[in-house]
Parts: sequence; structure tokens; C-alpha cells
Amino acid sequence: MATDLRGELVDHTIKIKRCAAVVKGGRRFSFAAMVVVGNGNGRVGWGYGKANEVPPSVNKAQKQAERSMIDVSLNNDTIPHSIQGRFGAAKVLLVPAGAGTGIIAGAAVRAVCEAAGIKNILTKSFGTNNPVTLVKATIDALSKVRSEDHVFRMRGVEK
Repeated sequence: MATDLRGELVDHTIKIKRCAAVVKGGRRFSFAAMVVVGNGNGRVGWGYGKANEVPPSVNKAQKQAERSMIDVSLNNDTIPHSIQGRFGAAKVLLVPAGAGTGIIAGAAVRAVCEAAGIKNILTKSFGTNNPVTLVKATIDALSKVRSEDHVFRMRGVEK
């Protein structure tokens, strides 16, 4: 976890994969990095970068994550309602929790929640345990979260 001075962004490196291409002289390795970036106050994004060395792949992933950030509706330090997200074989269930509960989640889902600024949440993942697809499913779920005010506006109802 590192802090960025430009916008006080928090980033988590989720996974670094090593890929080998067999060439005439042996194997040539390249690296792919998955990074989650958030401001800790309702904005989060993910990025995937590939390069011949680890640091450039992480930098590429961070830049892509900063460009793909989404806004998440928060209710104090949790989400307003339960929601399910999916990507491929990964399904993630996010349930709001009371104050003092903490983040009850696996490593990949926990990184996304911490980057988004969620402090109390219960989660359950189904299907695959691949961290890359779990991150994408979690971002999908957080993009579907709607605040109470937003729902009232969509329905044309006054509080």
C-alpha cells in the first residue's frame, strides 16, 4: 500500500503475474500487474499493466486505474444496501455492516473496499478465487450501489 502525493491516492498491488515466451535462446519473461487505486473517500478504480519488468508494469497499471475510477455512494463508512456483482465466474456479495465490524473480506475484495474508503462491510465471494476476477466483480458491485437520494430522484418521489 502506497500513498501518492498528487491526489492522496491509495494503491494496492493485487497480483503480479510472470509470463514466459519461449524463444530461440531460451525463455523471455514479461510481467503483468493488477493494481487497485482509490482516494479513501468514495472513488476507486482498477488497472492492469504489462511490461518486460515489474516496476513499469505496476506504473502502467496505476495510470490505467487512475483513469478508470468510479464514484461509490457511501453511507457513513459502509454501503447503503446489499448488492451483488459478477465478472466471469466470480460473484461477490457485499452487505452493509454496523460500526465497529471492520472489513470482513478476502485479500482482493478487502483491497478494493479499503481503497474506496469503506470501513465496515461483510462480503462473500462465490465461484472462482482468482483475485483479478474478484476485483472486477467487486468494482461491478460497487458501481451498482445507489444512494437513497439517487433512488428518490429516479422514482420522482420526495422525501
